[in-house]
Amino acid sequence: MQHRKLYAVVALILVMVLGFLATSISSYFLARDSLTTQIAEQSLPLTSDNIYSEIQRDLLRPVLISSLMATDTFLRDWVMAGEQEPELIRAYLAEIQARYGTITAFFVSEETQRYYHSTGVLRTLDTTDPEDVWYARVREMRDPYEINVDHDTYDRSRLSIFINYRVLDYTGNYIGATGVGLAVSSVARLISDYQERYGRTIYFVDRQGNLTLTPGNTAAFEAARLQERPGLGGLATQVLSTPSTSLTYLDPDGHKIYLNSRLVPEFDWYLVVEQRENSAAGAIANTLWINMGLALGIMALVLFAAHYSLRAWQRQLEQMATTDRLTGVANRHKLETLFDHQVKRMAREKRPLSVVMLDVDHFKKINDTWGHQGGDQVLRAMAELAERHVRASDVVCRWGGEEFLLLLDNCDLMEAEARATTIVAAARDMQLPYGREFIQVTASCGVATYSKGDSLDSLVARADGALYQAKRDGRDRVCAAAFA
Repeated sequence: MQHRKLYAVVALILVMVLGFLATSISSYFLARDSLTTQIAEQSLPLTSDNIYSEIQRDLLRPVLISSLMATDTFLRDWVMAGEQEPELIRAYLAEIQARYGTITAFFVSEETQRYYHSTGVLRTLDTTDPEDVWYARVREMRDPYEINVDHDTYDRSRLSIFINYRVLDYTGNYIGATGVGLAVSSVARLISDYQERYGRTIYFVDRQGNLTLTPGNTAAFEAARLQERPGLGGLATQVLSTPSTSLTYLDPDGHKIYLNSRLVPEFDWYLVVEQRENSAAGAIANTLWINMGLALGIMALVLFAAHYSLRAWQRQLEQMATTDRLTGVANRHKLETLFDHQVKRMAREKRPLSVVMLDVDHFKKINDTWGHQGGDQVLRAMAELAERHVRASDVVCRWGGEEFLLLLDNCDLMEAEARATTIVAAARDMQLPYGREFIQVTASCGVATYSKGDSLDSLVARADGALYQAKRDGRDRVCAAAFA
């Protein structure tokens, strides 16, 4: 029985472990595949869209400011009047810069090629100078304005975002260019915020692949060109030749990197967003371990419940297999087991062992008179009577029909005979109420003591012979068998 219980528990553990492992691991791989698709097709493009939208929002206000400057009657009248009193335009540009918080405000005259700034006249432009080609471009363009990233004429060390707006007179003739400048650092702060918030690498490159803007120092990047980034060099052409793309590559450590790029036409730069697989898959891996831990906990609870259920079930089966259903005392199967145990014990210790065969007198007549229910009540009462008159170490067994066998440990023939006599006398004095009447019973007993080499059958046979002698002698008495 113990082996079967162990096998059942082991089988249950294996089934649960395999089931939990299969469920958890399959869920892990499904979640990871789903995450890969979600990152490549949704998360990174959405980050790019959000950054681009915020850049456009930040540029909307300076575009509006430049538009107001380009259509301002003061500016146009001052230019058409021959650009008299430069202090007036300087004060005007200083007011624009102070009111709207731009890093610069400027006007370039088509007539004089002078570059007016909030600090005064900076210089006279030379359109053959590479630093001044932007003005020639603005003069010839058809759009009313452009957004250009360039070094500030006032401070060549500062990279700025310029809104260059064409200025026309009242008849539509081109008379110059005006506008404001914004610090590129504001865009750097924007991508830094996104990088910190989502744990992604965000940077800009120009159409040649040169790194133009990062959240911090560009020296933190391993290469200044997209073509030189480890693992990405062979894919740089794909990024730089399309307005938008999504791809994956492996870094030098063998980790998968997800990349999404899009062209920002206002800067003529590519916005690149990258995410390392480990940073995204780490949460799923942690979830896997949490699920495994929960699975082990649940398995332990199930096994705990199964152990106690199996133990209760085993006890119930053992009780059913070893207990007489009617009287609740031991059955023959249990007595055989206990007898073998006592014999082995007597081999180690010298101690007597006796049995008493107890039989209800005229039981057939009781059944005929009181019915089987009355007979069953008599048997239950006789079992209770016998158990009251034996010790805790003794065993009362229903041997069959109306016969009971008492196995008396450490009890010699004389003591066993005395105990049997007490039980017979108690049965004689017992009156069992049944309806309005009482059932009167008597019992007969045969006693025998174990002799070396006895089997249960031989010992019971001697006790049974003594019982028949008590029956022949008139019942309601005890007879002892002679030693074998």
